[in-house]
Amino acid sequence: MVRRRQVRESLKLNLNQLYSNAMQKGCDLASCNHCGDPSTCSLNKLGIGCRGSVVAVGGEPDVRRRLLEMGFTNGAQVEVIRRAPLGDPIEFRLRGYCLSLRDEQARHVQIAVSG
Repeated sequence: MVRRRQVRESLKLNLNQLYSNAMQKGCDLASCNHCGDPSTCSLNKLGIGCRGSVVAVGGEPDVRRRLLEMGFTNGAQVEVIRRAPLGDPIEFRLRGYCLSLRDEQARHVQIAVSG
């Protein structure tokens, strides 16, 4: 009985370690809901207060061109300011000004998270 309990506790610890490694956050902010690869993520996955720099802009040519024209170029610093009550649109601070994007547009921008 005691051995079974020890094995169960050991398995529970191993599962918790495995889960925490798989769900590694990109930044230390509690409001950030970005989990996965801590080096990059899409802009729509960042939580309020999270920031990073643009590493890639994708999507259809028209959408990509518009995002680049708005200032989402490689190396630009971006911060999530707030989200609408239902989560869409999202307000960002970029190059000294604030702008809002729909979730569908923000997912095309890849960010290197900096915390």
